[in-house]
Amino acid sequence: MSLIVIAGPAGVGKGSLVSWILEHDHRFLLSVSATTRAPRPGEIDGVHYQFVSKADFESMITNDQLLEWAVVHGTHYYGTLISELARAEANDQHLLLEIDLQGARQVKKRLPEAISIFVSAPSFEILESRLRNRETETDAEIQTRLETAKAELAAAHEFDFRVINDDLALTGQKIIEIATHQERET
Repeated sequence: MSLIVIAGPAGVGKGSLVSWILEHDHRFLLSVSATTRAPRPGEIDGVHYQFVSKADFESMITNDQLLEWAVVHGTHYYGTLISELARAEANDQHLLLEIDLQGARQVKKRLPEAISIFVSAPSFEILESRLRNRETETDAEIQTRLETAKAELAAAHEFDFRVINDDLALTGQKIIEIATHQERET
């Protein structure tokens, strides 16, 4: 069982990669993050997120129950419960964490043996095009995400592995191969 951290700028296809991996290899499990934000339509507690109160989240911080956590957009807490590691281990599965750069740094500090993989787009222009084609953000939000992406791309060297998501299946398979190879090495 390995802990695999997948990070990269918004729009590189992290979510699509994780979905592809989960669909094609039963040895992988997605970590369900905890958050203090309200569920969006269609989201199910314990499946999409573990929805908790601010007081409960702050208690988890105090009691060292989180592998990583952050306050996002100055309002809501998001984090990975340490118990997710036990859940994956009990199922003898690799645990996938799809998190941001800040969370990835926290995980590596706490668990240096975690496999960190940075995902990028083939080019910055393609990244921008993917963000615009999602049609989920305003122009101002896209500009903010692109500025954030520049900082994230500059930190790619901090990761154990870097992959370019230019083909979903090939990139997903590469991540599976990295995890399998690293597992054999330990």
